[in-house]
Amino acid sequence: MLLAGASFNASANDWDWLGHGTYFWESNPARGLEFATQLQRWRKVQDMTPINETYVIGAVIELGYCLDLLTSDGVHTVALAHRDFVADCEETNTQLPLNSGGRDSLFRRLDCAVINHLHSAWKRLNLQPFDSVRGVFIEGEPLYPTAGFYHKTHIQICVRNTSLISEFLECQTIK
Repeated sequence: MLLAGASFNASANDWDWLGHGTYFWESNPARGLEFATQLQRWRKVQDMTPINETYVIGAVIELGYCLDLLTSDGVHTVALAHRDFVADCEETNTQLPLNSGGRDSLFRRLDCAVINHLHSAWKRLNLQPFDSVRGVFIEGEPLYPTAGFYHKTHIQICVRNTSLISEFLECQTIK
């Protein structure tokens, strides 16, 4: 569909750790293929609409104005957003969402809510909206005992402004 000119479907799950948008693995199509296979199986087990064919599409993405969680400024901005989000939840007597899903916290409801709160706050303050969000996801088993490296660690990009996706590079089908 995308290769035929269809537009991207932004992800809007309440567990999308970088907030709502279109997700990419940075320089890691193999991890994208792993995830697509895992998602295909998960949807079947959950008795959801099946995914018959899945693809990994390489793309040229200009990050634009990026909330980059690989920088101190990005991390500090999200920490402040979390503090503001907690205060808003307390003020409105709203239960704070939690990250869950095992050691990897695969369902990042709190992280998603904080990032989406940050985007909303930016909009209310008439600040330049973020075009993308970039972060490291530490996932999987350690490579060896006491390792600080993990098998599924990857960098993800959540694109909010899809006009910054300029070119498709490749398409691989998972059978």
